[in-house]
Amino acid sequence: MANHKSALKRIRRNEAVRLRNRYQHKTTRNAIKKLRAEENKKDAEALLPSVVSMIDRLAKRNIIHNNKAANLKSKLTKHVASL
Repeated sequence: MANHKSALKRIRRNEAVRLRNRYQHKTTRNAIKKLRAEENKKDAEALLPSVVSMIDRLAKRNIIHNNKAANLKSKLTKHVASL
């Protein structure tokens, strides 16, 4: 167990950050699934910018790797273009 006040605070802070990261990552994954399941090109095109923005935000905050973000955006863009 931690002995210092600052270490206890760090433990609390890490847990709060972990939960926030987990929530944002799960929300983005759900949005990606929703976009992939979309059949209508117009709706998919409307949804794409918000999903790309979510992916960029995850990459910026180091929740996912930059290359993974680029791969996801590329595949989703190709998917929407092929509808």
